[in-house]
Formats: sequence, structure tokens, C-alpha cells
Amino acid sequence: SNMEIPVRTALNGEAEAAQADFPQIRLFQVPKVAKDTPQSECGGDWQVCTPVTVKGFSAAGYFFGRELHTTLHVPIGLIKSAWGATGAEAWTSEAALKASEEFKPLIGARFEPKREATNNAGGIGDKGMPAGIYNGMIAPLVPYALRGTIWYQGENNANDPRRAEAYRRLLPVMVNGWRQDFDQEFPFYIVQLASYAKRGDGPTTNPWPVSLWSVLRESQAQVAANLLKSGLAVAIDIGDPENIHPKNKQEVGRRLALIALANEYRQNIEWSGPVFSKAQIEGTNIVLSFTHANGLAAKGGGAVTGFTITGDDGLFQPADAVIQGATVRVSSARVPKPVAVRYAWAGNPACNLVNAAGLPAGPFRTGK
Repeated sequence: SNMEIPVRTALNGEAEAAQADFPQIRLFQVPKVAKDTPQSECGGDWQVCTPVTVKGFSAAGYFFGRELHTTLHVPIGLIKSAWGATGAEAWTSEAALKASEEFKPLIGARFEPKREATNNAGGIGDKGMPAGIYNGMIAPLVPYALRGTIWYQGENNANDPRRAEAYRRLLPVMVNGWRQDFDQEFPFYIVQLASYAKRGDGPTTNPWPVSLWSVLRESQAQVAANLLKSGLAVAIDIGDPENIHPKNKQEVGRRLALIALANEYRQNIEWSGPVFSKAQIEGTNIVLSFTHANGLAAKGGGAVTGFTITGDDGLFQPADAVIQGATVRVSSARVPKPVAVRYAWAGNPACNLVNAAGLPAGPFRTGK
């Protein structure tokens, strides 16, 4: 749904749409449909990007494409294929699932109550069924020539501990299946789940188990680190505690575009926030090293926030954190013999570690 959210409901959406006169940006929206078998065609038409046509288009997709177009001065085509409240399993082909020993048993499973399905319940064509949306909304695009893909999904897969952890293995199965079908090793850039829920454990009325979002975010970061031609746009600082659909899609699009500009268009720019690389225990401290750490700082000045630390008892305590060059030294008077650290490990954490480009560090943990 965060990829589906249209420009008109994003931050300053009406004003953004009014300025969206870009004849060299073209938009295509794949109709929402789930099918039992892979389809060869889909409805929809290419449209010129205008204040009228952009209103209903993906905000994250449009702001990403606009950033590329205005920076590179080249034509940009954007294909939106998005459907809210869906799991990554539904976007994965049946062939890719069957080729995986771990995920083969998912064929015939069901993860969501049937909503907005376009055919009878009980088959793969239900939008909650693995492979159903792939069949109706990805397969018809094959073998279109894609320059790259951007992916903003994961909330639906964070509703169960096993699914949140398995996501780090499922997403590569999905992506590699797509790449095989399109016969292209196109880039795949992931938006990490934004902050959400009240500080602490979250409201008791919240239907989403936000305690699992940290595990899902970890899965996303691992995929971006280990999958060929992948990248991660961290959004931990631009969420909304009251809204699972944060409105600031401009910054989401900009951060995705930075990854593309640096890695695909070879521009000499910083494209990532600080990324944890290793931890070393030194007495009562744990020293954390980072890449993309030029100008490591606390955003806005003041103390670094977001770190907790634990000893063998597994009880994480609020920690003091001191920046030293490209490292952060973490400690707590309550933990004389530390063994592990967590950063931003909550649904909506108070965290502020950034680099000189102002890009945030994403959540991480050392050990388990």
C-alpha cells in the first residue's frame, strides 16, 4: 500500500500534482488483478505525466522518477504494479517457489482474508495466495526491458515471527525469479519499513505486531547487503506514529534515486546512511564500526540516541553512545560486561545517527 499511495494523498499532494508537467516522464498503471496462471497481457495505457495523470499514480514511484529525470535530463518511464495489504509470497512466481525447498510448501497456502479478489476464492488467484499477483500483475510485463525496480513492501510479512525472519530468504527467491523471467539482472532497491506506532510497545489497539518490524527491517537490510545489484533506502526517520502510510514520499523517492544515481549512473555522491559493519568488545564498551560513515553525527546535535546494550542476562538497557571518527563507542553503567548492542530496535524508535549527507543509519543488532 505504501507503493500504491497516490501523489494526491502524499505530503503537499495537490501542490505537487499541479507542478507535475513533465512530457518526458511517462506513466503506466497495471490493473490490480490476481490470477491462477501467468497471464501474457494486462490492461492499461502509457500516459504523459501531467497534473491530471499523476494524481492517481504511485507517489514513491513518481518522486523517484522525477528525481532521476530532473537530474539526468533523460526520458523516464514508470510502471506501477502495486496492491495494498499483500505479502511478498503473492508477488513471487509459482515456479520460483517450487524451486525452493523452503518455500515450495507455500503453494496453496493463504496469508490474508480474501479482499478485492477478482475471481473465486480458494485458488492462487486470490490476492492472499502465493503467486496470484505475480500471475496477474508481473507476468504480463515479461519480457519488457526494465532499467530497474523499486520495492516498498513488508508490513504484511511482519505479522508472524517466522514470516518476518524468512523474508530475508523469500525476497531473493522472488527477485531472482523475476530476473530469470525477464532475462535481466536489473537493480532491485528496497525501502526499509518506516517508523510507526507510539513509542514503547505500541498501542494495544494496533493490529500490527510492530515488535516484529525490527526483524523484518533486518531481513530487508540483509537482502540489500547480499543480493546482487541491490540497495536499501532507510526510512526509520520519516515515518508517522499515527499512520502506517507516512506522507513524506518525496524523501522516499529521493533516497531511492540516490542509490540509482550512484550505482547505475555512476555519479560520485553519497547514497547510503551509515551501515554497521562490525562490533568489538573493549572492557565495558562495545565499539561499533560503520561504512558510509563520513561525518558521523547525531542529527541536530546533542547526544546520540537509539542504542541499547546487554550482558549475558539478555536484558537490554539504555546506553550511552559516543562518536569517535567512523565508530561509535557504546556503554552503560548497568552493564559492566556487555555482549551485544541494538540500535533503533523498535517500531518507532528514538534514533538520530546520520552521516554528513544527512542520511540515517538503519536499525541493526549485534548477536541475537
